[in-house]
Parts: sequence; structure tokens; C-alpha cells
Amino acid sequence: MEFMTARHGRPDSSPDPEATPGTRLVSQVLQWYAANARDLPWRAPGIDGWSVLVSEVMLQQTPVVRVLPVYQAWMTRWPTPDALAADSPGEAVLAWGRLGYPRRALRLHQAAVAITERHDGVVPADYDALKALPGIGDYTAAAVASFAYGRRHVVLDTNVRRVLARTVDGRELPGTSITAAERAMATALLPADPATAARWAVASMELGALVCTARSPRCELCPVVADCAWHAAGRPADDGPPRKAQTYAGTDRQVRGRLLAVLRDAFPDAVPADVLATCWDQAEQRERALNGLVADGLIEAAGDEMFRLPGVTP
Repeated sequence: MEFMTARHGRPDSSPDPEATPGTRLVSQVLQWYAANARDLPWRAPGIDGWSVLVSEVMLQQTPVVRVLPVYQAWMTRWPTPDALAADSPGEAVLAWGRLGYPRRALRLHQAAVAITERHDGVVPADYDALKALPGIGDYTAAAVASFAYGRRHVVLDTNVRRVLARTVDGRELPGTSITAAERAMATALLPADPATAARWAVASMELGALVCTARSPRCELCPVVADCAWHAAGRPADDGPPRKAQTYAGTDRQVRGRLLAVLRDAFPDAVPADVLATCWDQAEQRERALNGLVADGLIEAAGDEMFRLPGVTP
């Protein structure tokens, strides 16, 4: 766990003015991070892989301020994978509350079961072993291996991709999906030393979250503004395909949320379908949302026209 302590330390020397733009970028961002990193529980020295895995799943498409109270309650209740695996999936969905995208709760429960069965309850450090866990993709596997175990991996989340698109490519926003060229660029920037590479991953992510933001970048505070290709070009607007704004009101997501809220309030009891019908007055959309929740494993039938959160022993 040497990385978790080292990444909070200040680099030993200032950036070399003769360094290449790439190495200068990395060095300056590392120095900025040492002075500006947020004090977050999943970054504490000595933190384990489970703590990082839970945080990474919760932080997907969800801001830190919303994640913090749910994360802290989750880790208090389930400090280890085997503790969560011993509980029902319904308990995980219940604890997820209104964090959004509740399938993530099921994925965490499934991963906890797999970690308990395959790895004696310890989150693996190996990227391939992490990626083999249920619901764990490239980004999450690389992030856990890097942030928890100091391994050398390219970690590309939305924040990191935006930082690299602006500083290196001169584009306001990255594409909608990761390209081979983008991954090659990120690989070329990755420091050779594993601990430094892991620190660079979290530092560039933090820069994107706090300074190089999507809508209102704070270029006056950026440690690499002098080397930023996008800033030098006059901050041209994104010329890619229009990006659809995510909506919530009136969508199936809203209906699903209302149905789940009723089932959470009734947990562990089942709820009759006619009670659920009061959640939303458009029957076709309500039925579609209800069937989707069943198909996703977020709720289950509990007798004739009765529903409940999953995995509850009658």
C-alpha cells in the first residue's frame, strides 16, 4: 500500500523546463494534485481494494457530494466483500437509496459474492482478475488496480479524457467512445514507475473534476494552461455531433425510481400490484418500467400480483 501514502506527498523536484511537453504535463499536474487533492475517504492512506471498488462503482455518473453519505453508510455496514455477500441483493438495493442507476447496487453485490467465492474475500490486485468480476469493465478494473494497489494502468474516465483532449489534442471534448488513438496517447503519457503512474491517474482525474470541467473550465487556475493546446487555440467549441442532454422527468427512469421507492419503503414486505399502480397513471409506461425492473433483477415477483426487492427469504 505504499502508493496510497506516496501519492499525497509533494514531488521531490520542480518541473524541468527542458522536459518534453508530455513529461512537463505529468509533472505539473502531479505537483498541483499534491497541493489541491480533496480529502476523500477512499483516498486515505492504507485503504483497501474493497473501499476503492465501492467508491468507483458509486461514482459512476454520480457526483462526490451525493456519493459520500451513501458510501460511508455502506462501508460501515459492509466493510468487506463477504459481509455484503452474506446479505440479500434486496438489502443492497435498499441501501443504495436514491443514488441513481440502482443496477450498480446489484453489480456490487454480485462482485462481492464472486470475490468471496473466488478470492477468499479479498479484492484482487490483478487487472484481469478484476475485469473477470461481474459488472466490472476496463475502467473500473484499471482504477482499482491503480488506486488501491499502485499498479501501472491507463485509467480513462470522462474527466481524464477531457483533460487529455484539451491539453494534448486541442479539442474541447473527447469523443463519445474511447478510440485506439486516444488510448495510445494516454499510454504514451503514462509514467514508467508504477506508483507515479497510479498517482498521475488520480491527479489527472482530479484536475478534470475540479478545474478542467466540462461546462465552465477554470483555466485561470489550471497548472498546465501554458501548455494547453485547446487554450492556445482560443478554446474552440466542440465540433462533434450534438450531445443529447439527459432528461429525467417523464421518462421510464423516473417511473422505475417511483416504483423502487415504494418497494424500499415496504421492505422486506411485498407490495400488491394495485398499490404500485398508484405510482404512475400511465399504465403502459408503468408496466414497461415494472417489467424492466424484474428483467434487471432489481425486483422480483412474490406471488400473484405481488412484488418485492430481490433475494428476501419469505
